Amino acid sequence: MSYAIVNGKLVDRSEALVDIEDRGYQFGDGVYEVIRVYNGRMYTETDHLDRLARSTGSIDIQLPYTKEQLSAMLEELIKVNKLQQGIVYLQVTRGVAPRNHAYPTTDVTAALTAYTKEMQRPLEILKTGVKTILTEDIRWLRCDIKSLNLLGNSMAKQKAAEKGCYEAIQHRGQDVTEGSSSNVFIVKDGTVITHESNNLILKGITKDVILQLCEQHKIPVLEQTFTIDELAAADEVFLASTTSEVMPIIAIDGKTVGDGHPGAVTKKIQELFTREIEKQCGEL
Repeated sequence: MSYAIVNGKLVDRSEALVDIEDRGYQFGDGVYEVIRVYNGRMYTETDHLDRLARSTGSIDIQLPYTKEQLSAMLEELIKVNKLQQGIVYLQVTRGVAPRNHAYPTTDVTAALTAYTKEMQRPLEILKTGVKTILTEDIRWLRCDIKSLNLLGNSMAKQKAAEKGCYEAIQHRGQDVTEGSSSNVFIVKDGTVITHESNNLILKGITKDVILQLCEQHKIPVLEQTFTIDELAAADEVFLASTTSEVMPIIAIDGKTVGDGHPGAVTKKIQELFTREIEKQCGEL
């Protein structure tokens, strides 16, 4: 039996249902988080729950639980589902109200759902790297909110899938923003460069860990916009996300990055990132 959380209660996953007038279902009026689990322990849990609070606050949703309560619920969910390697998906919507574009004027309690999923580390492609495509970024202008509105991201990811690629790297005009479900980094002359954390990208938890590791280990790093041309001229390119970790990119639109193999700086950051996971969650 697999369990889920619905509004604070553990239920059989087959019974984890939401109301047809839930605003998340009708308007995408909500936010979510995906937390990686290694050895039965959540990685960077506090950072994810802090971002959840920022996202809900940005769209005036009142979280019905404290972060301590959320943490306890998620730990119990992992325990009862006997999850060792995988993810926890957590979603908060504004709640149930008669359909109207404006927020409800009466008190509505936010709806919380969560479930777990087994997922192994992508070890093989972490070693070999992945292929990607470029696509125009058609999303809204508040990508810093981890919103349920992911149609633009899904369309970009589908374009990549149709071309046999792992990810779509998005750009607004000449400026590269991020992947459809990841942050993107380039390496040029030993310096790591990634888009600044503003409204045009999601401030990735994995991205923040990478920035901290670069600073700690004296790897030059810059948060600034880079162009499509700079992407094409990069010595190394990699992406980062909760599920992909630090993933080398070896081709973009059919053109080889560097020598077609993961570069030295990328491999060093992978090594440091793995050590960081092991500090929190035990040996991998």
